[in-house]
Amino acid sequence: MPSSLPPAALVAVVLVALGVAALTFLLLTRPRVNRPLLANLQRGLGLDDPAAAPADGRPGALLGLARRLTPAGRVRTLERLVSRAGRPAGWPLERLLVAKLVAPVVLGGLGLLYLSARPGATAVLIALVLTVVGYFLPELLLHSRAQERSQQIALELADTLDQMTIAVEAGLGFDAAMAKAGQNGKGPLAEELVRTLQDIQVGQSRRQAYEGLAGRTDVVDLRRFVRAVVQADRYGVAVGEVLRTQAAEMRMKRRQRAEEKAMQIPVKVIFPLMLCILPVLFIVLLGPAVMDIVAAFS
Repeated sequence: MPSSLPPAALVAVVLVALGVAALTFLLLTRPRVNRPLLANLQRGLGLDDPAAAPADGRPGALLGLARRLTPAGRVRTLERLVSRAGRPAGWPLERLLVAKLVAPVVLGGLGLLYLSARPGATAVLIALVLTVVGYFLPELLLHSRAQERSQQIALELADTLDQMTIAVEAGLGFDAAMAKAGQNGKGPLAEELVRTLQDIQVGQSRRQAYEGLAGRTDVVDLRRFVRAVVQADRYGVAVGEVLRTQAAEMRMKRRQRAEEKAMQIPVKVIFPLMLCILPVLFIVLLGPAVMDIVAAFS
């Protein structure tokens, strides 16, 4: 019995089915595990048995195809974006590359279904827009998470610097004060401080670890603080004085940002006022007069 669906619809159904299956497999599998690195880390801990190691759940074929189709420069950009977003455990770089390959297939298949049902220039435009949105959607979601994380770090920076200043003035060193702030904090800034200390412990120089902290977060205030700490370490300036000055400056900047947002409120209220409130007010006030004028001249 011949199929009642047109060829374009059949192709769209196949694309959507394959894309949904690939996305389901991608979401249900665990992130890739580097087995040699894991074996080195577990050496001497009683976990040398390969059977005890977590299964490598990476979609190898899809990952290889995504690696070949994604330019090297784009991969580096995505790597920086993943780092800024805090490297979510459920979305490593490999999974993001595969999602950018599969999502446009799914949305493009849906657009092709719509095109087969209602042919026309508008349907073609909708199918193209859906395909482009599917390609950039994982990246946009990750970019939004990175922005939220950067804003949260900027808000936490002043209080964290106050804690570190108190710790340094109490007699602790800068690394110990950073460790205290990382242990007592619960936000993304505390996580970044702990990772910076771990980088120093594994052999990186302090300057490299601090610059890595500024590069991962991409927060202007934190980058300025890191630059001040690096210069203080180079020229032998007292760290406590640097922390005190930077903490006061961060508090002032946070207050200025709050005042700036408060001053923007009247400007933002103008558009809802003009579009929603004033027309209704004019109708209520001028409506009876207009009705009387129409009745007088009719």
